[in-house]
Amino acid sequence: MAIEENGDGAQPRIGDPCTMVIFGAGGDLTKRLLVPALYNLKATRLLPDEFSLIGFSGNKFSAQDFREAQSKDIREFATTKVDDETWNWFNERIDYVQGDFGDPAAFKRLADAIAKSEKEHNTKGNCLFYLAVAPRFFGVVVKQLGDAGLVSEENGRWRRVIIEKPFGHDLDSAKALNKEIKQVLDEKQIYRIDHYLGKETVQNLMAFRFSNGIFEPTWNSRYIDHVQITASETVGVEQRGGYYETSGALRDMVPNHVMQLIAMVAMEPPYSFEADAIRDEKAKVLHAISPIKPEEVLQEAVRGQYGAGSMNGKPAPGYRTEPQVNPESNTETYAAMKLFVDNWRWARVPFYIRTGKRMKRRLTEVAIQFKRAPFTLFRTTGVETTMPNLLVVHVQPDEGISLGFSAKIPGPTMQLGQVHMNFKYSDYFGAAPSTGYETLILDCMIGDATLFQRDDMVEAGWRIVTPLLDLWKALPAREFPNYPAGSWGPKEADHLLERDGRQWRFHNEK
Repeated sequence: MAIEENGDGAQPRIGDPCTMVIFGAGGDLTKRLLVPALYNLKATRLLPDEFSLIGFSGNKFSAQDFREAQSKDIREFATTKVDDETWNWFNERIDYVQGDFGDPAAFKRLADAIAKSEKEHNTKGNCLFYLAVAPRFFGVVVKQLGDAGLVSEENGRWRRVIIEKPFGHDLDSAKALNKEIKQVLDEKQIYRIDHYLGKETVQNLMAFRFSNGIFEPTWNSRYIDHVQITASETVGVEQRGGYYETSGALRDMVPNHVMQLIAMVAMEPPYSFEADAIRDEKAKVLHAISPIKPEEVLQEAVRGQYGAGSMNGKPAPGYRTEPQVNPESNTETYAAMKLFVDNWRWARVPFYIRTGKRMKRRLTEVAIQFKRAPFTLFRTTGVETTMPNLLVVHVQPDEGISLGFSAKIPGPTMQLGQVHMNFKYSDYFGAAPSTGYETLILDCMIGDATLFQRDDMVEAGWRIVTPLLDLWKALPAREFPNYPAGSWGPKEADHLLERDGRQWRFHNEK
């Protein structure tokens, strides 16, 4: 979203001068995604010359140790070949502060490092704080920043804080966390990040809908039969069993990623591309989603847990045998449900969503199925039924959009065949090296909050899933595990659609 107008038309806007501080800099997120994203921004000339990076963690590194570690890791995790000159420029701007998140003395050292960075690299006093830490430290770090005077904005400088998911673990905790951090920060300083919104295809949903006159007129309940959103992974919990036991598929994916996808699909046209104009429309969608009533949860939602199975012809273990997982765990690794957006545009159009681990294929997509055309014209031909049009937004791994429609099969008789038009970003625009974080980090640097969640949006997402969380906690699953690794999930999820005369995509895929 970082675009500005000049005499030559729209051009990417370069980030503001700033120091970026990463809390939890010794973790995987920093080396695998954040530093490679920053490197890509520098390589594409979107990172300002007046920039520096400070890592903060409990690891007992010196600044030189940290720089050497980043130099080693970038060559493993960069999304493109590392240019030595570019990396050397970047590496010279890296510093490090060791300390505990609850130690005021460590934040005094951080303040000194920021002041040093401002003097050496002319960062104008602007600071971007990235909380790549466990959720229990969100409030702790923000309070320490406030106590140290590191988030006060004066003399034209800005101070912003990026907070990773999960933002709370239910509605009450999300409200409490919002209240806690807003005692220190203004809402305009808070950037609740969802890396799904860094995907080009997700951002393109607005451009696709609102710049093409042939789609928006049919984007409503008169023409659309239903919407399916799938976010499936082939991996299990790997070494994250301890975290996943406290989360589960529902908390991990639905209030944030999936709800943002629904909002992008269902929102009304905003009056402009200003951040709050877009977020206002997305918030309206989330508030219009009716939470499933407690007495309907067992009928309108399905949970699952993977057992032993096969992935790509190789044996795959069940969830309960994964590291750090309770051998009698009731944690769901799959969740599916049917939701409705109760407004004029989407009245009576079901949104079916599913997400899970150890599934048949890795993909995230939004499938919009249109209503069938009337069969009357074809009743005296060999055509047995008309096929519905299907528009699919492919978010990952292959970003693009496809449209399925019917065409006559060549020959003397009337027969219809299903054909597909496929658009892939890489075919038309090339595949720019990306971690998915470049756009989001750059937007933070220029103060564009369009792709970040506001407090009311976070709370609305939790409001929708809370009835499921409460009931699933009160009634532990008896049939777990209920789907084998390498499948499309439990059979109960198929019934969720079959009751309505519909099927999941890939239903028949073996």
